[in-house]
Amino acid sequence: MKKNILILLSLLASSWVMAAGGGSYIGEKAHTNIRSVDSLRSGAKTFMNYCMGCHSMNFQRYNRVAEDLGLTEDEMMESLVLTDAKFTDKMEIAMTSAQGDKWFGKAPPDLTVIAKARGVDWLYNFLINYYVDPTTPSGWNNLTFENASMPHILWELQGLRKADFEVTTDEEGNKHKEFIGFETIQPGSMSEQEYKDTVRDLVNFLDYSSEPAQLIRMSYAPWVLLFVSVFTLLAYLLKVNYFRDVH
Repeated sequence: MKKNILILLSLLASSWVMAAGGGSYIGEKAHTNIRSVDSLRSGAKTFMNYCMGCHSMNFQRYNRVAEDLGLTEDEMMESLVLTDAKFTDKMEIAMTSAQGDKWFGKAPPDLTVIAKARGVDWLYNFLINYYVDPTTPSGWNNLTFENASMPHILWELQGLRKADFEVTTDEEGNKHKEFIGFETIQPGSMSEQEYKDTVRDLVNFLDYSSEPAQLIRMSYAPWVLLFVSVFTLLAYLLKVNYFRDVH
């Protein structure tokens, strides 16, 4: 019961994503593949290096991630665990909620179930739609989540971009801002496609972490379907036999 309450609270907190904002521009599909172990490993690496400084995964453990991603304890601890945490520890961070409130105005949310709260397409577009905006406190803005206070932590990979908008006025005199496109100010260390692939892997890992059991469920699915098919055939043959003499 206590665990269910904590998960519910985490879902509510995850809906914040470090800001109060508007927009919900979903331009592209994430096309994640949770069955791809290579993608999950890449996403885990990105999460550990760029996200876990501020965001915890309190409902996930290092040893469970290692097991599902096919990593040994040594591989996990040497390649992905960047702190002095133990193999069986939860994926927690040193920063407390009080410290997060003090430093950021609001503590960054736990990301264990963020993919359930937001959806993979929303997360993918959120991470690829940052642009430079000198009018905001962080110096960044986001096409998917307008006025998000979370800075662009992956900017060195994607580079610096500005967004071009066109302002139009309708017949009633109301002004509307329409997004036209991005313009590169400074290229990042990755090409556009490489960056999108990296974000896709990260979102894929977040999707996996929101429900690790889905990997097990998917592995059982073909066998369950095979059983249902065979059972249906046998039930049909039994029905034919029972009603053979019924006219």
